[in-house]
This record gives sequence, C-alpha cells and structure tokens, in this order.
Amino acid sequence: MSDNGLAQRMEKAMGALAARHHRKPWQALALAAVLVVAGGFFARKLSLSSDLVGLLPKSFPSVQDLEKLRSRFGGQGYLVVVGQNADPDKLKQFADDMAPKLAQLSEIRYVNYQRSDTFFEEHALYYADLEDLEALEKQIDARITWEKQQANPLFVQLDDAPPPDIGIAGIQRKLEQKFRRNASAQQSKDRYYLDPEERMVVLMLKPKGNSADLSVAKKVVAQVDEFLSKQDLSKYGPGFQTVLSGTYKKKIDHQNVITNDLARASSIALVLLIIYLVFHFRSALGVVFTLVPVMAGLACTYGFVGLSYGKVNLLTGFLGAVLGGLGVEHGIHLLGRYTTLRSEGKSSQEAVEDAFSHTGFSALISAVVAALTFLSLSISEFAAFHEFGIIAAVGMLMSIAAYVLILPALLGVASRWGWTPREHVGSAGPLAMLARWLPRSYRGVAIVVAVGLVALISQVGRLSFNYDANKLEDMTLPSVRLDRRMDKILGYSQSPVVVLTDSQEMERQVVQQLNARKAERGNDSTIDFVRSMDELVPEQQDKKAAVIQAIRQRLEKLDPERLPTDLQANWDSYLKLARASAFQKQDLPEPVRRELEGLEGNKGGVVLVYAAINLADGYGTRRFTKEVRGLKLSDGTQVSAAGEALIVADILDMVAQEGPRILAAAILSVLVAMWITLGKLRSALICMLPTLLSIAGLVGLMGLLGIQFNYLNLVVLPVLVGTTVDAGVHLIQRLSEPGSDFIAVYAETGRAITGGLLTSAIGFLALAIAQHPGLNSIGNVANLGFGLNLVIVLLGFPALLLLVERWRRKHGTTAPAQES
Repeated sequence: MSDNGLAQRMEKAMGALAARHHRKPWQALALAAVLVVAGGFFARKLSLSSDLVGLLPKSFPSVQDLEKLRSRFGGQGYLVVVGQNADPDKLKQFADDMAPKLAQLSEIRYVNYQRSDTFFEEHALYYADLEDLEALEKQIDARITWEKQQANPLFVQLDDAPPPDIGIAGIQRKLEQKFRRNASAQQSKDRYYLDPEERMVVLMLKPKGNSADLSVAKKVVAQVDEFLSKQDLSKYGPGFQTVLSGTYKKKIDHQNVITNDLARASSIALVLLIIYLVFHFRSALGVVFTLVPVMAGLACTYGFVGLSYGKVNLLTGFLGAVLGGLGVEHGIHLLGRYTTLRSEGKSSQEAVEDAFSHTGFSALISAVVAALTFLSLSISEFAAFHEFGIIAAVGMLMSIAAYVLILPALLGVASRWGWTPREHVGSAGPLAMLARWLPRSYRGVAIVVAVGLVALISQVGRLSFNYDANKLEDMTLPSVRLDRRMDKILGYSQSPVVVLTDSQEMERQVVQQLNARKAERGNDSTIDFVRSMDELVPEQQDKKAAVIQAIRQRLEKLDPERLPTDLQANWDSYLKLARASAFQKQDLPEPVRRELEGLEGNKGGVVLVYAAINLADGYGTRRFTKEVRGLKLSDGTQVSAAGEALIVADILDMVAQEGPRILAAAILSVLVAMWITLGKLRSALICMLPTLLSIAGLVGLMGLLGIQFNYLNLVVLPVLVGTTVDAGVHLIQRLSEPGSDFIAVYAETGRAITGGLLTSAIGFLALAIAQHPGLNSIGNVANLGFGLNLVIVLLGFPALLLLVERWRRKHGTTAPAQES
C-alpha cells in the first residue's frame, strides 16, 4: 500500500465503494443502464467529418478566408464527367451532346468542356503593350518602304542589309511567356479536353453548392449519376462508358473509405478483444465481466461527444476501437486480481474490496495519468489533436468509473448465482518460468536490453517528417487515380488558390504583386500563372484598336508572295489577328468568365493563382503558401490567397511547432500526477522509466526502419506516454507491498501487464489494417511502441529493479521486494 496518506484514503474509498456495489448490485446496474441509455441518446446523431478545414480553429486567417471564398464563389474544384473507351470523334460527339444538358441540371452552375485558347489567340494583339503595337506599326511601315524601294528600278541598294522584319511573331512569343502556363507546351492543340491515347474526354461541371458540405456533394453526384444512367450511350461505341471524378466525387469516396474503415476497425477490434479475453481468462463470464464495463464507458463517452461536438473527425472517429483496447486493460488487472484473491480463499466481497483497494487504485492512477496525458493534447490548436485529447481523457475516466460501478455488481450477481472463478495458479505458465529465470540472469538481460536501447536511440537522427499529403490519402481510389490523369489533360491544377478582391484596382495590384514575386524568384517560383478578370480584359483597348486597325490596313498593302517563307505560312493568321475587334467582360468565353464571377454575378472580384508544383508535396505547399500570402496593397491593407492548400500548410506548420510542446506537456503532467498520487518523486520517476525508454527507443526504431512521422501519427507519442505508464505503476505497487514475493508478483502482474498491452495494441491494430494510409500509420507506429514497451517492462525494467535490489542489499538497505 502506498505510504501517501491521500493515497491510502483513496484506496479505502475505492474498496468501500466497490464493496457497496457488490452488496447492492441491482442498484448499481440500474444506474449504469440509465447512464448508458442517456449516452446512446446523445450519441445517436453523431456524424463523421473528414473536411480538413474543420481541423483548424475558426480564428485562423486561412479558415476565415476559405469560408469567405466558399460563401462568395461556392466550393473549389469540379465534378468531372469522363467519357472513355471510344474514338476521338465519338468522344467529341459525347461532349457536344452532354455539355448543354448537364448545364441545365439544377445543381450545376456551368460546364467547361472546351479550351478557350482560340479566343485569346485571336485577340492576342489586345494583350500586347501599346508601345509594342506602335513599334509593330513602324516595323510594317519600314517593310512597306523597303518593298517599294525594291520595286523601284532606279533604286540602288548600297549594302546587303536584310529586309526589315515584321515583329508579330515576336509579340506572340512575348505574350506566350506572359500568359501561357508552364505545361502549355505539352497541352493538346485540340479545343476539347481530350486525350486520344487514353481514349477519354473530360467535362468539368461546376456545382452551385460547396464540396465541403458532404450532403451537397452527395446530392450533386447523385443527380449527375442519375442523369447519365438515363442516357443512351451505346451510340458512342460498344465499349464506351462514363465515370466521375473531381473534387466532389473524391470527397465522397474518401468519406466512404473512412466510414468503412471505422466500421471494420471497430468490428475487428471487438472480435480480437473477445478472442484474447477468452484465451486470457478461459471463461465466457470473464469476457463478459471485462467487456460490459468498457461498452458502458464507451456509450457514455460518445454521449459526451454528441452533446459537446455533434461530430467526430478523422482521429476521434476511431477512438472507440482505441479506448476499447485501453479500457479492457483495467478489467484484466482487476478481474485477474479478484481471481487470485478468490483462489487464496477470500469471499467474493472481500476479494472485490481488496482488489479495488489496491489494484483498483493502481488502475485509477493509470486512468488519471492517461487522462492527463490525453488532456495535454487539448492545448493544441489542431482540432484533430485537441478533440482527440479531450474525448480520450473523458473516455479513460468513464472507463474506470464504469469498472468501479459495474464490475463489482456483476461479480456480486454472479456470486449469488453460485459462480466461482477458475482456480488461479500463480506459479505456473510462461511468465512464472520467466520470473524464476530473471533473478538468475538479470545482469545479462539488463546489459542486452541496455545495449539494444542505446543502439536504437543512436538512430534518432535518421527520423524525418513526411510532408507528402498523398501518402496520407488512399491513392488507390479510382476517382483519385483518374483525377491525376485529369491534370495531365488540362495542363494545370483543377484547384487554384484564390485571392478575393473588392475592386478592379485592388485586383490589379494583387496581380502585379504576384507576377512580381514570380519574376523575382524565377525558376524557383512556385506560381505557374495568375488569372484575373482585369488581366483578361486589357486596358486601353480603344487606343489599341486604332493602332491594330492601322496595322491591318498596312498588312493588306503588302504582297505575301514577296515575303519570307515563314511569314507567308502565317500570313492568314496575322491578318486575322489584325482584324479582331475590341471586347469586354461579357464577350469572354463563358467558362472563363463564370470561373471569375461569384455566385451573385459581379459582386467582388477574384484572382486565381495556379501552382507550378504538386500541392500534395508539403514542402512545396509551404513554399507556395509563403509566396501567395501577405500581399500589401497601396492603402496599407494585407490580403492573402485562400484555398485548401493553405489549410494543409497551416496544419503542417502547426503540428511541427506544437509536437515537441505537446510531448513535453504530456510527460510533465504524468510526472506531476504520479508524484501526487504516489507521494514520492522517486517513485514517480521509477514508474515512468519504462515509458520514457520506450518512447526514445521507438523514435530510434522508426528512424532505423525508415518510418516517418506525419501530422496524424505524431499523436502516438503522448498517447503512449499515458497508456504504457500503468505497467510500471502496477509492478512497483505490488512489489512494494509488505511480504511480496517476486516470482508470484511478477507472474501475476506480468500476465496482466502483457494482457493490458496486448489489448491496448488491439485497438490500434484495427487502425493498422485500415485502408486509409494516415490512420494506418497511426496503428503501425503505436504497435511498434507497445511491442517495445512490452520488452522493456517484462525484461529490462524487472532486471533493473533486481540490480537495484542487489545493490541495496549489498549496502545494507531494505529491498523493496523479496525474491524467492
């Protein structure tokens, strides 16, 4: 028993409360039933949200900017209809047939299925600087003069100077560098979004609703699916088919993956827990006694979640499987101790009171410590960590409370019906054999474990952080694979970031600054190109039109037969350029114009910024984010781009900054809590030692195996702090009891510790087999940690305790435990 007065009082209180529930089981079970029903009531409408925006605080500028963008322009991205497995002519026919009909659907704003390059190529001279046009006019005048001189038989040329050049081609090259995107050279010249080799054509549908709203995305996809299912597609060829991709479809598919993973993980975790508990207790009632309190605790926990949050996110959705494994650990220790006490001849009530006084107090310490560890995550602004920490902390407390309330009551009912547990043999089994072997070999074991840990810790420097978002999403989904092929056909990303503007002057300043930043960085720039309404409707068109008309008149005076071959080949296109008329916003191609208009028409403007790098690359995304943020206007205000890419960048920056602080807070909170409950700092440090060594070894092991941290699996470190520390607590508490026997204590407690770690690992094992790579990485890292902790707590830690005991005995001090 602890030598702390507070701890002694708590031990007695827990034993007395458990004994009371054992004496009056139906009252305790009735109260538990009421709490479970209440929890189920509040949890009934819980939903899963996979939107990354919900993982950041609403106070973040990137979140606020994105919300403004969504309210003014709707969701980012498109729903993409792909026609495939047909000849190019049939694919074009499909696009021509379907685009007008799809545009009439109630959920669709417009359809973009053809390139707008032709319009801009025909009006290219209006995008040239007025000075360049005037220079071109002078060049043509010079060429006309030269032609007249050559036609004059009396003219004698005194040198071999070449004829004056007509610089239209030079202006075209200059405009291509200014406006064309990097991938344009690889783009198809076809005006359709068509890939003849892939035999596919793309139609991009812009929905009215927001893709972040899953119900909206489902409504849009369902409407388009239903429309396509009613069309006669056989006329486009025997193998022709349509598939959907794009942002709206991917959102639904990712949500389905996570939802399926959640159901599968929970089911697998439950089955594995039952299998292990059957093996551990060799009793069906033992499984019931262990699982019923856990299920009740989970019901109450999710009732709290429903009442407080109304939804679960990517991490908290899987807490049921995790908390189930962690909660069962209490049951293994408590029921195992109860069984041992009954086998020693104590009555059921005496065994309950004794088990909950000692083992129950250790379980309470571990639950409180775990809760405090999880609460350290709540200091994070990253909502995935913040909510995970709070919910897991509540879950751990609910779990131990459920055991105190329900387990004594169940044992009370069972004992009244004549049930007695299987006889416990503490000196048998592999752990009893290990307990007898350790006192003879503890020095060698300590050396081997120490050398192994030093070797692992030396590899810490090889650990890295994974910034590639692709590795945290299921890239095997058909819609995701197809979406990557879309970018190749389009030649640019479907989801640019956006700068909202309130005036034409503001829009102009934003474009100027972005282009200046792009020019300043040169090849290192992450900006591909910038598009705005102000840029697409050039200024000084009246003056340019007069010059262009003069250019046309002069071109018509030239005889193309007398021009160089390269000019002759492009002569008709040059004349077409010179005959183009001035234009306004309403004359722009509809897809381009609609892309730059808000949901309410002309209310406010927008600047689209397309990235030159893959925004799935976290390093590139962070560079891109810096390049498009903090634009200073002439009036002193600052504006920034908005988009999901910036949300990802903020998440990566936040996790990188907060990770060390959260881990330090977790360790400190555990140390303080154990110091208070155990009464001595030395005892707290000794109990924490296996956990700290496990964390250090895990980090080194990850470096050795090439496993990276990411913004999801980083949560594992503080979780391991809270969930593995109880092994040291249980072992030290039992060994510190008067007259304790090392072999008996190690055999019994080691078996419970092994069971507790295995059941904890089972909860994370459910994540390790998830389809979602991000969740999969959490399970893999957690189970590596549990495995390493099992080796340390069963071999290294007891060997260390035996070394200390021998040293104390040698120097005449009292050993903490007596060995047999």
